[in-house]
Amino acid sequence: MASLRKRLQNLFSTNVVVRKFGKDRLKIVDTNKLQSTGNLSQTRLADRYSRLHGSRKTTGQGSYGGYDSNYYAQQNRMMLYTDYEMMDKDPIISSALDIYSDESTLADQFGEILTIKSNNTNIQKILHNLYYDILNIDFNMWPWIRNLCKYGDFYLKLDISDGLGIMNARPFSAYEIERLEEFDEQKGEYEIKFRHSYSELDEYDVFEIAHFRMISDSNFLPYGRSMLEGARQEFQKLMMLEDAMLIHRIMRAPEKRVFKVDIGNIPPNEVDTFMEQIINKMKKVPYVDKATGNYNLKFNLNNMLEDYYLPVRGGNSQTQIDTLPGMTFTGIDDIEYVKNKMMAALKIPKPFLGYDEGVEGKTTLASMDIRFARTIERIQKIVVSELAKIGIIHLYSQGFEGEDLVGFELELTAPSIIYDQQKVALMNEKIQLATAMKDSKLVSDKYIYEYIFNMSEDQWLEERANVVEDLKLRFRQNQIEQEGNDPTLTGTSYGTPHDLASIHMSSDDVEEKDKGGRPPEGIKYGQHANEFGWDPTGAKTMKQVMNAPNTTFQPDNRMRHKKSIATAMESANIINKMSKKKSKLLKEDGTSTNNSSSMLDEDNIL
Repeated sequence: MASLRKRLQNLFSTNVVVRKFGKDRLKIVDTNKLQSTGNLSQTRLADRYSRLHGSRKTTGQGSYGGYDSNYYAQQNRMMLYTDYEMMDKDPIISSALDIYSDESTLADQFGEILTIKSNNTNIQKILHNLYYDILNIDFNMWPWIRNLCKYGDFYLKLDISDGLGIMNARPFSAYEIERLEEFDEQKGEYEIKFRHSYSELDEYDVFEIAHFRMISDSNFLPYGRSMLEGARQEFQKLMMLEDAMLIHRIMRAPEKRVFKVDIGNIPPNEVDTFMEQIINKMKKVPYVDKATGNYNLKFNLNNMLEDYYLPVRGGNSQTQIDTLPGMTFTGIDDIEYVKNKMMAALKIPKPFLGYDEGVEGKTTLASMDIRFARTIERIQKIVVSELAKIGIIHLYSQGFEGEDLVGFELELTAPSIIYDQQKVALMNEKIQLATAMKDSKLVSDKYIYEYIFNMSEDQWLEERANVVEDLKLRFRQNQIEQEGNDPTLTGTSYGTPHDLASIHMSSDDVEEKDKGGRPPEGIKYGQHANEFGWDPTGAKTMKQVMNAPNTTFQPDNRMRHKKSIATAMESANIINKMSKKKSKLLKEDGTSTNNSSSMLDEDNIL
């Protein structure tokens, strides 16, 4: 038997897992998202701004075109990651990344963030053990998604054991891992490898690394595009504007004083000396000499923050002190403009980040919540796609094959209750419309199923059969709950309208349907039942029955419609049965003389 590593290589050799799923159906799991990325050997796109790929020239040989082909892309990635690290220090960007993770890892009503669906209970238990016990997604999913949104890529090294599956998952830094994708012409296969940037000897197969990546721009392939990339340029502008605002506030905002000193009749060549004396007397800047350590007040430093001293002379001049007001900064509007563009690139509503302006009512906030929920849903689909790959590897390592490998579904909790309510409201409106159309009898059920619920003919026929099965199940449950009878076991029903009607109707009340022909004859003259006959009251006939108890009385056609005689016959039968019963004596202790039965025996009850 081939080793587990070789079998996993064969399983992921085509980069998609294809298994038969039901009759004439295939289930395809694109584990490496090849359908959305394409073949990089034929797709050489260049990033318009950061030039992530750069030059794709190669100097090496081999299946991957040499390691130099990925050098420039790796260098440009490092530059982008440096920008992302700086953006993460901004409070708005940091809060946005936290919100991405919080909304993507919400727990459902059962306290689980990941829902596992499978028809096989054993597979469901194995996957639950994998995700919640081995991978510990309750604690680890939050930082995984945050790093994925920050860098656009996240890597997990899977420790796989034959027969046991995945034993551990170790996160790798996005700085260290390179993804190599090339088409090997010799093998005729599209191969994917991972390696450490600092050690070219450590290479990993595609099934050893779980690569979560945000595929939204083909210019960044084979890597993902960060959720912060759209806001990167606006963030740099915002930083420059904020720095300019701070510099202006520090340098220009303080008020300055203008000292107008009257110099009188001092000669012009002595004005400077006089002004220095005035300035030194009015203001001293303390200075500590580093060499001697002495405190010196003679050192005077004049800069743009200092006051101004102006000599004036003339008959009307006098010493004055005026104030120059600080310059008012008018660049706040520019900062708000750039900040709004950056928030638009993050796709997070302002109220979620603590900015409540522009929210007029609950309707506006609800629409914002729905749009943001679609963004989170896209992130969740990417995460679920790679988690499914991890689940396939785990099941295959434990010996599962065929449709069991793909016979499960994963789902993260929807981030918005309003988003779910919108879906429920839409379905409710469809049901109301279908009910109204059905009651009006304007269209057939087939039309309602096909054009209202978008079902094919096979689907709505199957649903109609399932509705009948549900009605049978509800009838059985009602019988067990109300009558204590399981119609599946007994084959009879109790308490239905037909059963109640049968109890209150005797055989004489149920008239047979007239089948036509000659009508039955009544009692005629000369018969025994005639009022002038031998037994008009039926007393003699009743006496004959009493004397012959073992004989079953069969009324002839002449007595068919005589109710009095029939009543007498029924009474005779009852009396006959009573006469057969043997009397029993009851002792003082409550026991009967007949040991074969007791007083509670059904034979003693009339």
